[in-house]
Amino acid sequence: MGPHARPATIVVTRPVGREVELVERLRARGHTVHHVPLVTIEPLGDGPVPVDGYDWVVLTSAVGARELRRRMTGTPSRVAAIGRATADAFGEVDVVATTSTQEGLLAALPADTGRVLFAGAEGARRLLPDALGADVVSLYRTVPLRPERWPACDLVVLASPSAAVAYGALAEAAPAVSIGPETTRAARAAGVEVVSEALASDIDGLVDAVGTALAAP
Repeated sequence: MGPHARPATIVVTRPVGREVELVERLRARGHTVHHVPLVTIEPLGDGPVPVDGYDWVVLTSAVGARELRRRMTGTPSRVAAIGRATADAFGEVDVVATTSTQEGLLAALPADTGRVLFAGAEGARRLLPDALGADVVSLYRTVPLRPERWPACDLVVLASPSAAVAYGALAEAAPAVSIGPETTRAARAAGVEVVSEALASDIDGLVDAVGTALAAP
C-alpha cells in the first residue's frame, strides 16, 4: 500500500480456488478483504485436443491455458498469449501481447499466421479468431453466480468480463478495479464505475491498481 493509500474494505470476486494469493496480498497491505465469487468455471470435457498441424495456438485466458495444457496432445509450433498471467499458466510461449486484449494480441502476431487454433471459453469474443480464420476449441464455460448477501465495501476487484457483468447485475454502488481493458469495457457497459485499471493483467497489476484507486483524493 502506497504512502497515501488508505486501508479499505475490498471484495475480491475471483472463482473459488483462484482468489487466495490476491486476498493474502491485499490483507498484507492492511485491507479488510471479503471473497465473494461472482463466477464459477466449468471445464468442457476431458478429451484430447490435438495441436499438431497448427502454426500458432492462441490463448486469451489463464483458465484456457491451463485447460489446454491439461488436454493437449502433440507439441504446438508457436504459442501466443493475451497477457503474462495467461503465458505463465501455459508455460513457455512465443508472443505475449503488450495490451491484454484480443486487439492487442492480434497486433502482436505476424501478418501471416498460417493455420491457427484459438483455445478459450465458450462464447468468447470472435474478433481474433475471425480475423485469423482460426479453428476454435471451447475448453470451459464461465457461469455467473448471484450471492445471497453482499458485504458493505469500498471497492470491488473484477478480474474478468464475466465477473464484471455479474457484478453489474447486482446493482451495487461500490466502484471497481479492473484487471484490464476488456473487463473495464464490460463493467462500464453493465453500469459499473471503474476507478482504476491494472497496467498488467495479473495479481501484481491488480494489487497496484487497488493502491492507485485508494490513493486518489
